[in-house]
Amino acid sequence: MAAGSSNFRLCDVVLDDTIGRSTPDVEHERAVAIFDLIEENSFEPVGHSGGPYRLYLSLVDSKLMLAIKSEAGEDVATHILSLTPFRRTIKDYFMICESYYEAIRSATPSRIEAIDMGRRGIHNEGSQTLMDRLQNKIRLDFDTARRLFTLICVLYWRG
Repeated sequence: MAAGSSNFRLCDVVLDDTIGRSTPDVEHERAVAIFDLIEENSFEPVGHSGGPYRLYLSLVDSKLMLAIKSEAGEDVATHILSLTPFRRTIKDYFMICESYYEAIRSATPSRIEAIDMGRRGIHNEGSQTLMDRLQNKIRLDFDTARRLFTLICVLYWRG
């Protein structure tokens, strides 16, 4: 984050009950994804003077709703994001993650590294799609987009 941009960050991420609960493993992964996102991010709703911000995520008609509030709870903006452009990427990401976890058990280090490079490439693709979809709404740096895409993936994961 650039100096002076500390007001353009998330201080909290809340999953609405519409997201649903899952297995303890999935809940743990969601908590880790939220922690990582809050720990380091750059999040600037276009046209707003500064936060920090609270991000409320919910599902509405199979779309992701991002409700942004100030730290004090005042409404800043709400964006509804179709998840359709992410479905194929998320599916591919889960498939390659399965291959990665299987490879860890028995594959050569070079094979594990090759699969991991593919996994990171698919994750980067999803992160870029997220940045593109939020363009003109929310400015994110690439690392924040990666963390937010991880959270979106974990929302799909059933364990």
